[in-house]
Amino acid sequence: MTFPGTRGAALRWVREELWAMAVALRCLRPLPSLLLRSSFAGAGGLPRAPGGCPAPLLEGCRQCVQQMLLSRQLATKKAKGKGQSQAKVNISAALVEDIINLEETNEDMQAVIEALKEDFSRNLSVRTSPGALDHITVVTKDGKFPLNQLGQISQKSPQLMIVNMTSFPESTAAAAKAIRESGMNLNPEVDGTVIRVPVPKVTREHRESLAKLAKQFTNKSKEALRKVRSKSITQVKKSKNKVSEDTIWLLEKQIQQMADEAATEMDKLLAAKTKELLG
Repeated sequence: MTFPGTRGAALRWVREELWAMAVALRCLRPLPSLLLRSSFAGAGGLPRAPGGCPAPLLEGCRQCVQQMLLSRQLATKKAKGKGQSQAKVNISAALVEDIINLEETNEDMQAVIEALKEDFSRNLSVRTSPGALDHITVVTKDGKFPLNQLGQISQKSPQLMIVNMTSFPESTAAAAKAIRESGMNLNPEVDGTVIRVPVPKVTREHRESLAKLAKQFTNKSKEALRKVRSKSITQVKKSKNKVSEDTIWLLEKQIQQMADEAATEMDKLLAAKTKELLG
């Protein structure tokens, strides 16, 4: 690098540049942490404030900062061009908190995944246990109830479980039907108010039946996931008159991306459970 003029002029030029950098750093300090965490903070400097902005960018015009952040993100995604892998959208939740609570949306999606894990753990064991019957849903004239709220479940031997329906004898037939249709390959036998449930041998057919049930649980969970996604996107679209189309596009992209990641995790859970069941 060469400096203009004499050595003294060069030194003055260096001092002026260092002073300008120091001023810039002081100006950046009061910006919200949101701005400092954004992707454009280190990608070519701050963009110019849009025309007509009532307050300069460095004085904290939150609305302008928000709009420019989202516009910069959108430009980055679209600049990837066709034929290249789609860039991952990662909008700060604080940036769009007035439009939608992305953290809440993520929690709802994670709750669906956790429910699937619980279904797998409770209902898809190669060895049937009393606990596997607890939450079988029994349809009665008074509504739907878990089996363990209607009958006392116990294991008499490794090959036999007993469901005592003495407390709700009128629901005995309904309970036996629910056990039979649970998808667990069980054939209950009714003896008065007692339901005998023989534990089937671990056959290949039984394993395959459980693997099919795992697939059914996963499909049901994916349907619940789609409902969470649709609800969130509908909420975002309600703000289309308040924010730009770019903002709506980015948020929809973010929500779809979150749903895709959750669905991928479900597929991994299903693959692991299927491998466990089929051996």
